[in-house]
Amino acid sequence: MQYRSAAPPPCAIARIASLTLAKSAGSLAPRYRPRVGGAPVEGQRSPSCEVRTFGVEYLIRAARITDIDRLVALSDADGGVDRGASPLDAADLMRQLVYLPQASIFVAETQRVVVGGAVLALRPSVRAGGFVGTIDLLVVDPDHDADRVTDALLEDLVRSASNKGCTLVEAALPDDPAALGRWAAQGFAPAGPRIQRSVAAVGSTTRRA
Repeated sequence: MQYRSAAPPPCAIARIASLTLAKSAGSLAPRYRPRVGGAPVEGQRSPSCEVRTFGVEYLIRAARITDIDRLVALSDADGGVDRGASPLDAADLMRQLVYLPQASIFVAETQRVVVGGAVLALRPSVRAGGFVGTIDLLVVDPDHDADRVTDALLEDLVRSASNKGCTLVEAALPDDPAALGRWAAQGFAPAGPRIQRSVAAVGSTTRRA
């Protein structure tokens, strides 16, 4: 007597096919990290893109030319740029900084909308024993989480400064106590009219105090 196994139901066939396709796709398939209590979100992207995900909402990346107008609008709303301080237009100056090796501009975005940004400028310093990174501008859209966006931007700014040989990162002393608290949480301390943080320059063997 011959026995024949029952044919698998259509749903099982579909599942086997989907698993086979996913296995054959390998690294070409996008990677996702589950959102706690919600839908999945995109995972960390390649380091070559200089893009990293913080939490489940804000993405920090290097600024592009197309981001500059939005950054200027945010800085105008924040009062971070003095229009009479320079003969150069703020937008034109930041467009130049995008391409300069002695400067870094990062933006924070969510759902493809820029909600914050920061500018890091480098200068050599004999006293500091290397380069000093000056955070010339840091702005956050008031409709978004200032703590999270600031923390994320500062983390990337400090990393960029270290990679470029800085031993010190400084910024203007904030007037707002809440803003000062955000900077303090990232290791910045008052130093005269400014705040600063020592960093270890990449390639160095010692950390300066």
